[in-house]
Amino acid sequence: MDRNHLLLFVKLLETYIQLLMCLATIRVWLIECEEKEAQWIDLGNNTLDTLSKRSTEIHHITRESDDNCIYELRMDRNTFAVLCDLLQTRGGLLYDGLVTIEEQVATFLNILAHHKKTDVFKLDSIGQGKQPTPVANDCTDNRWKWFQGCLGAIDGNYIEVNVLDSDKPRYRTRKGSIAMNVLGVCNRDMNFVYVLAGWEGSATDSRVLRDVITRHNGLKILVDNYYLADGGYINGEGFLAPYRGIRYHLREWEGNTRAPTNKEEYFNMKHSQARNVIERCFGLLKRRWAILRSPSFYPIRIQGRIVIACALLHNFIRTHMALDPEEYTSSNVEDMPIREEQPNQFQIVDVVESICYS
Repeated sequence: MDRNHLLLFVKLLETYIQLLMCLATIRVWLIECEEKEAQWIDLGNNTLDTLSKRSTEIHHITRESDDNCIYELRMDRNTFAVLCDLLQTRGGLLYDGLVTIEEQVATFLNILAHHKKTDVFKLDSIGQGKQPTPVANDCTDNRWKWFQGCLGAIDGNYIEVNVLDSDKPRYRTRKGSIAMNVLGVCNRDMNFVYVLAGWEGSATDSRVLRDVITRHNGLKILVDNYYLADGGYINGEGFLAPYRGIRYHLREWEGNTRAPTNKEEYFNMKHSQARNVIERCFGLLKRRWAILRSPSFYPIRIQGRIVIACALLHNFIRTHMALDPEEYTSSNVEDMPIREEQPNQFQIVDVVESICYS
């Protein structure tokens, strides 16, 4: 065999080896495709199985028993159905082909109620809506008859949050917790009229109020009407605060030996009894939605929107349920709102602009 024949044989051998390698590569690729296809089939079967189980569980929660529905979703079956219809017809919530509207709503409510992840199942403000009804001159309610023209009460409340380390100094409260300062306004029926969430925990109540009354969608108060406020706010048009330097909190009036001794103390006692509605409102909000009782790991803007959503759902439940079971549930210490006494800072808010409605 001469040299030319030998070179030709080597080239043919190289070509044959390359062809074998190409065939081996194709074979490996086909095997990988078969494995991926099998995985996708298994994943699809598992997804369908999970969706089927979730659908069955949600059907059990929302269709079989009011007690179970209230425990899991904080509302009875009829109220849940009304909410789903409202979100579909007015909110634009759509069925995506896999998860029904009822399942989407139930999953969201369950996360809020129990602070669970989405796979576990066994704005920054509420704008002022309908103007609350002021206390009439002929009111007979012993709690409110002393405050003709009063619309409700206002207060700030701390909701613990998770933020970046660089932002923690701004969100640190006077007692060291990391929280946002949420301003809430409620009427006499313990429904929220206005909520502003997102201010840092280091901000004082009066500073947050200044923001509320100066923004275009802020709190508006009718002439001759007002909200009850604590000593953290100044007396001004639209707000009525207690006498300062005189005992005020309800616990200071407990017992027969602690009766008021003058008109200022008597006023503060009645003021505290009526203004307590906003503290009860925040306490009920936190007792109903566990996600507000401990920090969540959503972005801070989302955490603010969660507060708003919980307040809106609180109003919705109290409007559509004949009896709110959470209101008559004994409260635990951990369920009560985080509250801190704030120093009087009266230089920030001078007066609240009142408007007339025709």
